[in-house]
Amino acid sequence: MYVPLIKLLSVMQSLGYFLRVIFAEKNDMSILDTIITIMSYVKQPKKRRLIKEAFKLRHKKGIEIGGPSGFFSLRGGFPVYLFAEKIDNVNYGSTTVFGNYEQGETFNYYKNKIGNQFIAEAIDLRSIKNNSYDFLLSSHSLEHTANPIKALKEWRRVIKSNGKLVLILPDKRYTFDLEREYTSFSHLLDDYNEDTSENDITHIEEILSKYDEIKGKVPIEEYKKLLSNNYINRCAHHHVFNQELIRNSLEFVGFNVESQYEVDPFHLITIATK
Repeated sequence: MYVPLIKLLSVMQSLGYFLRVIFAEKNDMSILDTIITIMSYVKQPKKRRLIKEAFKLRHKKGIEIGGPSGFFSLRGGFPVYLFAEKIDNVNYGSTTVFGNYEQGETFNYYKNKIGNQFIAEAIDLRSIKNNSYDFLLSSHSLEHTANPIKALKEWRRVIKSNGKLVLILPDKRYTFDLEREYTSFSHLLDDYNEDTSENDITHIEEILSKYDEIKGKVPIEEYKKLLSNNYINRCAHHHVFNQELIRNSLEFVGFNVESQYEVDPFHLITIATK
């Protein structure tokens, strides 16, 4: 009897703080969006920590790699789009299988919120100065990068001291990578030391040989066509991550891993600090 009561009081206490700040501070959330967020907080215990983490980024400026992402939106698991002051975005090309993008102030990620859209590789953000952003977001992007450590080093460079990285990667147990082996950290180091580029095709044969068509929801022949020109399409998961590999990679480039979560249906989430 006492344990459920204590848990209820704890939820109400944190929700009370959440509500006080939302209504006391200037924000762009509509009444409906506020209600939806509060209901998610109350009804979905697994989302509470992530909503609170997203809320910590209110009034801060960030950048996303490969956005926009549903996971960062109103009904997503980490609704930072609602709270952040501004979020810029990076995509590798103007015309991609994931969408079309125009460089400039065109990244419309939430209602009337507009960020700057960069066209650049995730491993080469040379147009962005050091220590430019309070946080960086990446949802299901790093696995599409042939040289993850090089990318992480570049991402860390553009984040301010004590800034946050919110990194989301697929949990292979619930995706079309199910039958593939986890990538070793030594392999990622080799890719970094050999300066592996985005036109690398090392893993294409393995990816196709172990592709789970049911989980992938794309016919194998269609997926083969996409991977036949992966430099343009970027549909390959070059590497397969677990939480240990994620932690090792982040710590190697200088991040401090604060927390890691597994969230349905197939998300591995890591929050780290520069």
